[in-house]
Amino acid sequence: MPCILVALVLLTPRLAVALLWYFSHWFDGLFPSLLLPIVGFIFLPTTLLWYSAVHHWFGGAWTVWPVAGLVVALLIDVSAIRGHRTFRRRRS
Repeated sequence: MPCILVALVLLTPRLAVALLWYFSHWFDGLFPSLLLPIVGFIFLPTTLLWYSAVHHWFGGAWTVWPVAGLVVALLIDVSAIRGHRTFRRRRS
């Protein structure tokens, strides 16, 4: 079951953020304003999920594994943007 949840989160991170926002207290107290989660939802949803996971699972301590996970999350978010741009250039 956890593998299915991880696959769902990686395939549809915005859906996972929306479900966590509406049906749990996952993001309560993590951000000083509402602007950061909204910007994260729009531009970097996987990174937003990993940032909140580090605060919940690692107590907010940014050691080697949380930073490595952050780099992977950033690569996942940025690779989707780059792939879209390459696709648009080939089509034109």
